[in-house]
Amino acid sequence: MTERPFSTAAYREASRALAATGQRIYQHGWSPATSSNYSVRLNATHAAITRSGKDKGLLRETDIMAVDMDGKPATDGKPSAETLLHTQVYRRLPDIGAVLHTHSHASTVLTMHWPGNSITLEGYELLKALEGYNTHESRLVIPVFENTQDIAALADDVDRAMADGSITHAYLIRGHGLYTWAGDLPTCYRQLEALETLLAIELDRRRLSGV
Repeated sequence: MTERPFSTAAYREASRALAATGQRIYQHGWSPATSSNYSVRLNATHAAITRSGKDKGLLRETDIMAVDMDGKPATDGKPSAETLLHTQVYRRLPDIGAVLHTHSHASTVLTMHWPGNSITLEGYELLKALEGYNTHESRLVIPVFENTQDIAALADDVDRAMADGSITHAYLIRGHGLYTWAGDLPTCYRQLEALETLLAIELDRRRLSGV
């Protein structure tokens, strides 16, 4: 049996953590049915990621697999179609340990109903849940990319935006969902929860104001 190029213990722990986190995300309604994908870095060359087509409300450890940084399988299974959007983050940002992607109601409506290439969150106390923010007098601009089936091209677009400083904590895909990342999975989940809550609030405010 060929030795895996990553720790088996780390892979098992990542699988357990991703399955548990995925169920938390599902309970909030941010990842209905088989939508979304989640990953954890295993080392410099590999990551654990959700398999394609798995119901996120029933996510188990066996629904997690490993891929290399080119998105190629390192264990049995078919990786998410959007794996390259995860590995792009890991290649670009070596200190990042987890990436979470959701398909929430708020992110879908905001990016489809209001045109523009970004969503701005400003003046919210909850922004302090994000790394690097310590006051409500803050502003986060989340870029919006057009949805496409060409994931490799989208990953290249995201990489260029990261390189020029246009992306910090997250980005959105129009009519599709949110991507966010952090140094570890608990921090990434906290950031995701804050962002999804703020997007829902922003959606309500725009509805109420008739914007």
